[in-house]
Amino acid sequence: MSMTEPNPRILSIASRALGHLEVVFLVVIALATLIASGQEILAMVERGHVALADLLLLFIYLEVLAMVAIYLDSGALPVRMPLYIAMVALARHIILDMKEMTELGIASAALSILILAAAVLAIRFGQVRFPYQSLTRSGRLGQGND
Repeated sequence: MSMTEPNPRILSIASRALGHLEVVFLVVIALATLIASGQEILAMVERGHVALADLLLLFIYLEVLAMVAIYLDSGALPVRMPLYIAMVALARHIILDMKEMTELGIASAALSILILAAAVLAIRFGQVRFPYQSLTRSGRLGQGND
């Protein structure tokens, strides 16, 4: 069997199609996040008060939007962003379900947050200690994402 090189034109078309599909999905994620944020704000207005759990949920939505923006600009998913989202989601879980959680459940959720925070510190240390340059999608030279 002979190995043939893929047709460069087909590769170019496929790459552009996947790039467009990626942008479509990112726009869908951003719009869904904005709709969910709006629904949460309306629910707070209807209740007439804002709880800490509501603010944490809005912060999660904000982090998702920031992650989409960074991904659109750089083409790379920053590893720290999902870790931040996970930490806030776990904190929100503890706040909402504390009365129903066992001591072991609370301790394990808190330990999970601590492990995620240590992972963020390790990634950040690696970025500072071993920086690298990368091109953003717009062609600008910038710090590499984590």
